[in-house]
Amino acid sequence: MIVNRNHHVFKGHKTLLGSKYVTYGEVELPTRYELFSKSKDGFDWGSNGSGALQLSFSILCQLSTVEFAKEHAINFNTEVVKGLNNRDWILNSVDVLKWIDNHSEKIEIVQQHAEEENKIHDQNKIINAQNKITTAQKKVKPKKSNIVKNICKELGITQKSLAEILEVPEGTVSSWAVKNELPRLGKKAIEFYILSKKNQDIVDSYKNFTKLLATQA
Repeated sequence: MIVNRNHHVFKGHKTLLGSKYVTYGEVELPTRYELFSKSKDGFDWGSNGSGALQLSFSILCQLSTVEFAKEHAINFNTEVVKGLNNRDWILNSVDVLKWIDNHSEKIEIVQQHAEEENKIHDQNKIINAQNKITTAQKKVKPKKSNIVKNICKELGITQKSLAEILEVPEGTVSSWAVKNELPRLGKKAIEFYILSKKNQDIVDSYKNFTKLLATQA
């Protein structure tokens, strides 16, 4: 937003002997070397030299902040101060403020764009992280259950007991458990044992039933 500061103007004057003077509101414009030191010979205009750059900074600093003046001194010199080709010139503060206002809007647009890019960048980082987690989860294979341990658990016996039932060395059953596999004959033997156990349970149930009938007769 443009703010007119007392309708002051910047005036430049170059003497016949080459000395240069710049005023603002009829007061000599400070060079501000302590803030921005580019020229050892004071102000100049109509060029891209160090004196013109010094003048650009001082004019902007008079109507804006030090940070803005430092950042935009080169552009202001190229677009405004370089065009001051006469020995005497007048630059209205309103025109300078318009220039500042226009470039401030550009800064806001750039900042907004940068913020949007940062948000997109952060969102992409989150998505990539989620994708990595999903990929890692897919790579992790579900742990395969152990067939020997499952059989022992179902039958309620130990691996040692299973070896005794199948009449094989205990080390053989342990080897099956480590490899998590059963040979074909081992599977058949276990299936036969399970079937026999079921049949034995049936026989035992029948015997118990007949005993119960005998006691009630």
